[in-house]
Amino acid sequence: MANRERKNQTDVSEFILLGLGDLPHMDILFFLCFLIFYLITMAGNLLIVFLVMAIQHLHRPMYFFLSNLSFLESCYSSTILPKMLAGFLTRERTISIEACFIQIFFFSFLGGSECYLLSVMSYDRYLAICKPLHYATVMKHHLCLQLAAGSWLNGFLVGISITIKTSQLSFCGPNIIDHYFCDIIPNIKQISCSDTHSVELSAFAFACIFTLPPFLLTLISYILILISILRIPSITGRQKAFSTCSSHLIVVALFYGTLMIVYMLPPSKDLRSLKKIFSLFYTVLTPMVNPLIYSLRNKEVKKALQRATRNLIIFTTFSKT
Repeated sequence: MANRERKNQTDVSEFILLGLGDLPHMDILFFLCFLIFYLITMAGNLLIVFLVMAIQHLHRPMYFFLSNLSFLESCYSSTILPKMLAGFLTRERTISIEACFIQIFFFSFLGGSECYLLSVMSYDRYLAICKPLHYATVMKHHLCLQLAAGSWLNGFLVGISITIKTSQLSFCGPNIIDHYFCDIIPNIKQISCSDTHSVELSAFAFACIFTLPPFLLTLISYILILISILRIPSITGRQKAFSTCSSHLIVVALFYGTLMIVYMLPPSKDLRSLKKIFSLFYTVLTPMVNPLIYSLRNKEVKKALQRATRNLIIFTTFSKT
């Protein structure tokens, strides 16, 4: 009874996020850089969502999945970057324990969804390039909806499972998280006074289950796509297709690779700073470059953007008159 009372008295109500390090003279520079990253991410991804919804010509499976990815990336960035930017500007690094668990849930939910959505997109491209005659009969509207919904559902299961498991722990100090967002798992031994073995084991299992299978599926799909591309007789067509698919593969490899490094390597003080740097790839870099790599380099998307711009100019002109 005494132990329980002592634990209740020492339970923390908030955490302190150390951010990217003790570099107060760099806060304004970091704020400007990450603000630019955030604005580019939101503008690029929301533009893709708008174009796919507004332009009838883009109502196809490939662009349906792209709009899902873009919407997901917008939510994903908004889960982490606004709080991070506020910390640079105000130097207020605290986060309530309730807000921390909310951030953990959405980060895990959206990250898990992205893993499966990327594998779905690679499967879609595999069918389109390697099995073009079967593509229209396989990729029907109801299957696209099921694949997208399955990706979101799997992510939700990851998020709710990790959040429930983590919230069952007792946090009684220290309340310092050496990270720029509320990612408790890499720091769980330092901030929890409970036995964290089951949570660490669960996090490792989730990392294996929800990253390795979709990563392998994505990798296999792109390998088959590249083999098919090499058989294209036209050198120009081969170079163009190879350039597009290799760009996709690089982004996918960065996302999955850094995610697995952070969550599958054993916790270590020596690796803590390195993991923090690697986490920037999947929290900041890939949401920003995905619309550029997957969509804005696409001719059909460019044409749709030009058409939307012309319509906007015409509408604005007539509105003024």
